Amino acid sequence: MTASTRPEAPGPVERPDGPRRGRLLTALAKTGAATTAAAVTGSLASSGANSPWFVRLRKPRFQPPAAVFPIVWTALYADIAATSALAAERLEATDPEQSTAYARALAVNLALNAGWSWVFFRAHRLAAAPVVAGALAVSSADLTRRTARVHRGAGWALAPYPAWCAFATVLSSAIWWKNR
Repeated sequence: MTASTRPEAPGPVERPDGPRRGRLLTALAKTGAATTAAAVTGSLASSGANSPWFVRLRKPRFQPPAAVFPIVWTALYADIAATSALAAERLEATDPEQSTAYARALAVNLALNAGWSWVFFRAHRLAAAPVVAGALAVSSADLTRRTARVHRGAGWALAPYPAWCAFATVLSSAIWWKNR
């Protein structure tokens, strides 16, 4: 094999350059802060998961054990922050108008995310909770679509989020149905 017929050795892993790296870190700081704020806001209401009211509710057989929820949500919140940062950074660099639209979609999504806990656990509005959960599932699917449009890998990584929100909608609906 001659030098001209040898396969090329793989090059170094591409790393973001200085300005892009700065934008990416800024985007991650913003999406991380927003996601953390939603997680904390929702968790303040979710302490009602141990309340006598919640314990007395009839729940469907497919209700996961209580320990599953903080594990899943921690992973999802980290996923939302990271994938949204990747999408936000690309949009900010290439399409400021779409960047603003993406930021609005993320804000609405996180508000719905935190809001569900307040509707369900604090207000005890079992009939309203599936509506909020359904809106969250639609919003999560939209956020995933927007993310995939600018960063395919980040879109795939975010795909479990709308799936979990759809499951949460079914679960919330079943709890309402069993306790009407």
